Amino acid sequence: TLLAWVLTRYEFPGRRFIDAMVDFPFALPTAVAGLTLASLFAANGWLGKYLVPLGIKGAFTPLGVIIALTFVGMPFVVRTLQPVIENFEREVEESAATLGAGRLRTFLSVIAPSLLPSIITGFALAFARAIGEYGSIVFISSHHRYVDEIVPFLIVEHLDQFEHAGAMTLAVVLLIFSFALLGVINVLEQWANKFVKG
Repeated sequence: TLLAWVLTRYEFPGRRFIDAMVDFPFALPTAVAGLTLASLFAANGWLGKYLVPLGIKGAFTPLGVIIALTFVGMPFVVRTLQPVIENFEREVEESAATLGAGRLRTFLSVIAPSLLPSIITGFALAFARAIGEYGSIVFISSHHRYVDEIVPFLIVEHLDQFEHAGAMTLAVVLLIFSFALLGVINVLEQWANKFVKG
């Protein structure tokens, strides 16, 4: 949300480059993304050699899974929010300021309610992408059971061992969860739209 806001509202050197980089996860194969992230955040990687001494382990930990899923899901949130922020009338913010509202009050009372449906939609798209993600996680995860192992990896593991019933069971559970999540998101979007209009 913050990235979408900055890219939409502010002009600064390198803005177009950063805006183009938002779409980078769409163009990059997920396996390449996972391999690159694992290399960057490993103990001897470009970022890892500075972060690991500080106790921040980005590769082969649950944090690595979060980094990878954020990387592949971020474009959905940014691209969903940008048109809404671009079309948001600045006069409304100016009116709130004229009536004595500070920046925080203006954000909480005027801007946030208008952005809420788009934030929910962007999160839903990113989460839906993350549920089925496999390529980027397979390289950055340690694959420790009950720590940072994901369902798509378990499905592939079952298929490799010719346990088709187990793989099918996991896939059906994931499918049911996805449909339930879709229903919850639709209800939340309707509620958010009523909240904004009301």
